[in-house]
Amino acid sequence: MKKVLISSIAVAAVAIMSAVSAPAYADVAKGEKIFKKCKACHTVESGGANGMGPNLFGIVGRAAATADGFKYSDAMSEAAAGGLVWDEENLDGFLKKPKKFMKKTKMSFGGIKKDGKRADLIEYLGTLN
Repeated sequence: MKKVLISSIAVAAVAIMSAVSAPAYADVAKGEKIFKKCKACHTVESGGANGMGPNLFGIVGRAAATADGFKYSDAMSEAAAGGLVWDEENLDGFLKKPKKFMKKTKMSFGGIKKDGKRADLIEYLGTLN
């Protein structure tokens, strides 16, 4: 009985910790709408042209500074040389406050403050591959 109780408590603790640390449900459709703010500088089509910012097709999971033909800032190039990969965590940090995440980035966008909106945008970007 004691082992069952301890196991049940452990399972409950893990479930609670997972619920607390797990990101909120992300919505692809909402993310696509949020991306409209990004369209002034970025494209997302496969093989799409770079704009003021690089094409973001396949960005989730991609190594930083790898969009063909785009001239990256020295800061981004250095981060890429250091192994920066655009996983969900790094995208979240960058999209929250680009200049805080990466000093001297060329990206002039101020960021997306709301966690849920960033999660939606990242979920949408993750569908582009």
